[in-house]
Amino acid sequence: MLMFPNRLTMACNIFSTDRAAFFDFDGVIADSEPLHHRAYCILLDPAGLEFSWNAYRTDYIGFDDRDVLKLVHRRAGRDLPPDDLARLVSRKADIFEQLSRENPPALYPGVRELLEGLKPRMRLALCTGALLSDIRPILAGAGLDGMFDVIVTADDVRAGKPDPDGYRQARCRLGRIQSAGTESAGPIGVAVEDTPAGIAAARGAGLRVIAVTTTHAPAALRAADRIVASLADVRPEDVERLAGP
Repeated sequence: MLMFPNRLTMACNIFSTDRAAFFDFDGVIADSEPLHHRAYCILLDPAGLEFSWNAYRTDYIGFDDRDVLKLVHRRAGRDLPPDDLARLVSRKADIFEQLSRENPPALYPGVRELLEGLKPRMRLALCTGALLSDIRPILAGAGLDGMFDVIVTADDVRAGKPDPDGYRQARCRLGRIQSAGTESAGPIGVAVEDTPAGIAAARGAGLRVIAVTTTHAPAALRAADRIVASLADVRPEDVERLAGP
């Protein structure tokens, strides 16, 4: 059963030394970025604002829908009032949901095995710039809907990656679980990311990072502690070791 926590706004002050693994979603767990690109194109084509897959990979992957739409309109020299932004975000979510139902994205190689191997060893969190409505059917369809102890999505944060708020919230929520509701900074650990924005967000929350080259070349991911071509190359003990004592 998925956990859909409310926004956590209070500060976390007590540091815990327990460890956890934090996973991004698009580009890390599911090969869903092509569906996001297609949804944007369907949404923006009537306004003449669609963009190529290469432009999406270069300029927009790693940002949430709000920031993508703001940037697209700003680059086109067009205003995007808050009400219009909210309408576009909602419409894009509907389009993505339909596309993912018609053609569910595959999990990346090694993802299921790594998650199952980590589950008995560490707390698991999902921290994504996608909306909850984007990821929920994909997780359920893949049989991963009970895998994560906490889930933080774009619905829960005021600013998307590279802002560290999402990862900080995930740490705090894990801390609340392990300390029976007492506020804490949450466990130390490792984030698995695929974008420079995601790496910056995880670093800003005090996490080490494994980067997978599903959407970016290794040169763009140099800020990570380890770079891999596939999560099939990562063992649970590798994540534990990187997380530290």
